[in-house]
Amino acid sequence: MDPFSDPQAVARYADGPPRMVPGFAGLQRMATILLAERAPDEARVLVLGAGGGLELKAFAEAQPHWSFDGVDPSAEMLGLAQRTLGDLSARTRLHRGLIDVAPEGPFDAASCILTLHFIESGERLRTLREIRRRLKPGAPFVAAHFSIPKDDGGLDLWLSRYAAFAVASGIEPAQARNARAGLAQRLPILAPEEDEALLRQAGFGGVSLFYAGFAFRGWVAYA
Repeated sequence: MDPFSDPQAVARYADGPPRMVPGFAGLQRMATILLAERAPDEARVLVLGAGGGLELKAFAEAQPHWSFDGVDPSAEMLGLAQRTLGDLSARTRLHRGLIDVAPEGPFDAASCILTLHFIESGERLRTLREIRRRLKPGAPFVAAHFSIPKDDGGLDLWLSRYAAFAVASGIEPAQARNARAGLAQRLPILAPEEDEALLRQAGFGGVSLFYAGFAFRGWVAYA
């Protein structure tokens, strides 16, 4: 079963990223700061991969006048986002599906955190172009996901480090090993230079790395 449709896995989701993504809370704070640099006080923000609601909640708590459109293909994860947001959901509209169900905007800012690594490179480029098309000129976009150098042994080494970090954060070793094996088999992970090239091909400028945590990278770019 898809873990994002498994009720038990969804119920445990919020515990995962803080223990498996190095500096996860700091990543969210940095993303908020980078978006706020150019977004107005009453910004309308597009959040792709909004299931679970973790970044929606972080953004909404830090910026009380922002409003959000959150997009995710999993109904179960959108339900979790609704529960995570609580009263903050009054400023959020949730949409089930991929980028095509997102409103046309134009948006003042956008984010896609821990999501693009699920998408094949060709579809990833289309997704980035659709995000870019929905943004106002100069609007900031923040993306963070698995991005691993492809030199000899790079993927295996960095995924091993990812698993070791998870174990050091309290994840059961067997669970961390299974997660590592599944990632290597399922995810179309790109190298950092490939990720940056896709952002530029999609029409973004000012592409800049702002976060690196073992197997993860994060960029800010501008429409």
